[in-house]
Amino acid sequence: MKILTCPLNGPRPIQEFHYGGEFRPPLDPAQLNDADWGQEVHHRHGEPGVKREWWYHTASGTWFIAERDNLQDRVIQTYLYTPERGND
Repeated sequence: MKILTCPLNGPRPIQEFHYGGEFRPPLDPAQLNDADWGQEVHHRHGEPGVKREWWYHTASGTWFIAERDNLQDRVIQTYLYTPERGND
């Protein structure tokens, strides 16, 4: 059974989670022109390697970030989002 670690509840079966997409720091829409906003909405980094991703633990209603090597399908770490940690 595949396990993912929720930062609040510890190791749990992967069936309790939903992938939320690539993590990207929140931007202020008022600071972007139409072309930049289109790039932000539609452009994704699909190359293999270590990615930061949003994950949702359905049992506790918790959104968190997982750093995952999508080439080896291995989770390196999980943590709750904070503005300080999210932009590093």
